[in-house]
Amino acid sequence: MALILHTGNRNKNAYKALIAAEYTGVEVELVPDFEMGVSNKTKEFLKMNPIGKVPVLETPDGPVFESNAIARYVTRLKADNPLFGSSHIDYGHIEQWIDFASLEIDANLLSWFRPRMGRAIYLPPAEEAAISALKRALGALNTHLASNTYLVGHSVTLADIVTTCNLYSGFTQLMIKSFTAEFPHVERYFWTLVNQPNFKKILGEVKQTESVPPVASAKKPSQPKESAKPKPKDESKKEAKKMEQPKPKPEAGEEEEAPKPKPKNPLDLLPPSKMILDDWKRLYSNTKTNFREVAIKGFWDMYDPEGYSLWFCDYKYNDENTVSFVTLNKVGGFLQRMDLARKYAFGKMLVIGSEPPFKVKGLWLFRGQEIPQFVLDECYDMELYNWRKADIADEAQKERVNQMIEDYEPFEGEPLLDAKCFK
Repeated sequence: MALILHTGNRNKNAYKALIAAEYTGVEVELVPDFEMGVSNKTKEFLKMNPIGKVPVLETPDGPVFESNAIARYVTRLKADNPLFGSSHIDYGHIEQWIDFASLEIDANLLSWFRPRMGRAIYLPPAEEAAISALKRALGALNTHLASNTYLVGHSVTLADIVTTCNLYSGFTQLMIKSFTAEFPHVERYFWTLVNQPNFKKILGEVKQTESVPPVASAKKPSQPKESAKPKPKDESKKEAKKMEQPKPKPEAGEEEEAPKPKPKNPLDLLPPSKMILDDWKRLYSNTKTNFREVAIKGFWDMYDPEGYSLWFCDYKYNDENTVSFVTLNKVGGFLQRMDLARKYAFGKMLVIGSEPPFKVKGLWLFRGQEIPQFVLDECYDMELYNWRKADIADEAQKERVNQMIEDYEPFEGEPLLDAKCFK
């Protein structure tokens, strides 16, 4: 009986056993017409793996599940298999790198990938933590590969198969070129392995992803409508009588109650301000030259310290800003979630530094003398920043306002990675 592998199409976990089989000379057949969500829910499949996950290897002696265990089983079918090294210490190192690839690389890739696909709750801080941990792992791997062609010894081992298959999902789904360029030895290693004949036979042509998948929009599940229950005959008659009863005529002068107007935003109830926010936003957008002389001067001419207030903000967790595009996405997401305040606010957000960790600082103009309460209530990002009201009587703080509006560089002695405007 040939070994039968139960798995869906393009499963990188199944590739581990299939590539090992190519090196070992073991025949492994894929079960025909396997359909995820259907085939793995049958009684027969659940007897092989009670939790219904793939891959599962069907053998003459019983089933084996968990991809690393399957790959080990296939490899052990050949005595003295070089995929397990040539000594006890080789074997120990192979197992070491298999665990490393699973716990440090694959786990963090999944923590990055699943929320973006809508398979888990998307939390920007959690994503950044996963990416930071992944970069740490790739850095360690890069250091090892700087002086080693393979993970253990001088030829392909099971450690290389498992690690490459785990990296495969990262290279093809998440890690764009600018991300992997930080780890040149990992890049060299990955492309060398996937182009080996036994790898290429299973993986085919491998192409690196050109973009990180966007975050899937969260849709609330529609509430099922309650099925109408048949009413007893007596109740039906009562309902009919109620419907037949004439409505009382309104007395003279009595009118139907008019719909209540929507409550106004408290900021709309403030005394009128001489500053027209849209005029400032228009001036900011249309000023292309002599920005300091035109836009900055115009801002202070318009500014109404009684009707508006200026606030500085500093991100609390700058030490976590180790990935440039993640930091930029974080700021972009903040500005999107501030859309509810567009009528009452103007903001500048600066991402500062030429290398990580990057600093995020901002300047905000709000209607009123305090940060609007509805913004604090609705935009969770506000809690991620320390807020400080600007004192424009202090010339140093006033100049800081000017520089942040102007995207002045270097800002506080450091270059700007990016500057974003909310208007």
